[in-house]
Amino acid sequence: MTSLDSLTLVTDLYPSLAHVEPAPGMPGFDLPAFEVPAQTVLFTENTACQGFPLVLSGEIKVSRNSDDGRSLELYRVVPGQLCLVSSACLFRAQPLSAFGITTKPSTLALIKPAVFSRWLETPEFRNEVLGLFAERMADLTLLIDAVAFQSLDRRLAAALLGKGQRLLVTHQALADELGTVREIVTRLLRRFEREGWVILGREKIQIVNGAALRALVSN
Repeated sequence: MTSLDSLTLVTDLYPSLAHVEPAPGMPGFDLPAFEVPAQTVLFTENTACQGFPLVLSGEIKVSRNSDDGRSLELYRVVPGQLCLVSSACLFRAQPLSAFGITTKPSTLALIKPAVFSRWLETPEFRNEVLGLFAERMADLTLLIDAVAFQSLDRRLAAALLGKGQRLLVTHQALADELGTVREIVTRLLRRFEREGWVILGREKIQIVNGAALRALVSN
């Protein structure tokens, strides 16, 4: 895909964009889309934001790095969702506070900062962005609690909730993320499965009772 010639795909994923001006697909307003392979770095910490990404397919993982080289995943952006770090950067005209990388082949459209500012004048889009801040802040609060205060089972539950309903992830990758060993993560995941909260497969996990996982995180 190289260009979006109509509103259909974008507005299906982002309904509020049917109300903005200039709208995708309007004469004279070209919204190019580009395809990138998995593991492509889209933006890095302490650099200027080049625009606001719309995810049309695939997934972006947003993380922060520590001085000793460790990485902490903050959240993921899938089609129909918005990137909190990019919007905050554009709001404040400050450098990016995290880095983003594609986890799978993805199709993206990049909104220029000036267009993003104009779109914010539209109540529907502005409300969607502000709603994103509220949702992401709730997620990040859970993540902070998990890292700083909670036991490993709660931290694991929080990590699962941050990755969608169907996770393509190994037990080792989860262990690395949580700073523990694979055997402990496997033991906890099997407990979650016995409780009926998840279904385990080969390098994949399906969440079937997200409410129970949230209750564990909140306790």
